[in-house]
Amino acid sequence: MKRFEPQKEDILSAGIDIGTSTTKIVISKFSLMNMAGGMHMPRIEIINKEILYRSPIYRTPLLSTTTIDIKAVETLVMKEYELAGIEPNDIQTGAVIITGETATKQNAQEMVHYLSDHAGEFLVATAGPDLEGIIAAKGSGAYEYSKKTGKVIANIDIGGGTANVAVYKSGKLCGTCTLHTGGRLIEFEGNQIKSISSPIKKLIQQWGSTAALKEGDSRDLIVIQKLTDFMAAVIARMLNRNLLESDQPLLLGHEPNWQEDIDAIMFSGGISECIYKYESVSTGTAQYDDIGEMLAASLRESQELSSWQWLKPVETVRATVLGAGTQTTEISGATIHAESHDLPLRNLPVYQIRLGYDLEDGIKSMPEAVQNAMDIYDSQREGQNFALYVTEIPYLGFRDVQALATAILHAMQIKPNKQQPLVIVLESDHAKVLGQTIKVQNPAQSQSIICIDQIQVEHGDYIDIGHLLQTSVVPVVIKTLTFHH
Repeated sequence: MKRFEPQKEDILSAGIDIGTSTTKIVISKFSLMNMAGGMHMPRIEIINKEILYRSPIYRTPLLSTTTIDIKAVETLVMKEYELAGIEPNDIQTGAVIITGETATKQNAQEMVHYLSDHAGEFLVATAGPDLEGIIAAKGSGAYEYSKKTGKVIANIDIGGGTANVAVYKSGKLCGTCTLHTGGRLIEFEGNQIKSISSPIKKLIQQWGSTAALKEGDSRDLIVIQKLTDFMAAVIARMLNRNLLESDQPLLLGHEPNWQEDIDAIMFSGGISECIYKYESVSTGTAQYDDIGEMLAASLRESQELSSWQWLKPVETVRATVLGAGTQTTEISGATIHAESHDLPLRNLPVYQIRLGYDLEDGIKSMPEAVQNAMDIYDSQREGQNFALYVTEIPYLGFRDVQALATAILHAMQIKPNKQQPLVIVLESDHAKVLGQTIKVQNPAQSQSIICIDQIQVEHGDYIDIGHLLQTSVVPVVIKTLTFHH
């Protein structure tokens, strides 16, 4: 008698965004369905994403300018879970995102790992500036618009500390860039300047004595307007890939790295909310004493930025949290080999091995590739696990699968901890047969084999692999882990 296979399944996802200025939470429901016919290999896809709950927007709890208040964040998250009518163990996927200047706090890493342990058995992504820009572009609607129109769209997500830019054409990422541009780079208390961020101090120093500005000065100084106008002009030059030497104090990380000319721009983030006013007062939107409104006005009035078509975002201040909660999860193929007692797995670095569509040469390169992976990810041989991402696989017969399994097992013998799960990620549909073959050949029978397919990652990415679902697939979050200092 044929065993019944569930054809449809719902899972809950959480997005938690802990940003420079604000913290917000979104709970979503994903509907999974087998889209292949009865006689075909199962193909499980996410067919619907529904937002179940959006939290109010909270001021991010800090103990000091350098430390996040971890217990206050946890209290806030648990309160919102209760209001949403869910328990932490109801969450099966999603992402915690530490964004903007919050990612530079001393305990940012501790914060994200603490939440991953207390906010449910779910997957944690912490955003460096590039990933933050990518997630925001998906939450704002810029990614989808580029997909529908084929145009080159730049999404500029500006919050309290950074402007994260992601450029898409036809749904493909062209490049990213991040600037020190945001509402909280200068903060006020009453009529006086309370704080000035380090990048702004460098910029003012560069401008010389005619633009002197310091803590305690009046908030009405004309130089503040000059600063926000300058930020808007730098954004325009960055979009044109034409940053000047004088713009460098505002550049965070690499130069703009896309080649395409931009057709249209979209703004998201807290500064976008200052422009579009999507949030009603009743949602609890936090109010700030900083340069956010002035920056928004400078963007609106910028002659340089007016040369592009402005597209209205689907979301403003909630773009990143919605992207985190609804756009970070992928679903593996249904023909995988996964031993559920070792799931979920978190924060596994990925090392790519290209077989070059030549099995014999690919197998010969396997020991050196694994040695390189060890040198990068576990140089002290302390037992840091990693995933092998095997690509450019040629057609495989049964003996070829056996040969590949033998080569992987032999190469992985140099790992110090033989009890760690052996994690293999494939582009092509070979995971079940390869995973089972490795299991049969493996002398360390107590070692778990996790072999998943239909996932595309990049060399140097990190992946989280969630619990095995009823539909025999696993949710996967692909990310870059960056705590920038």
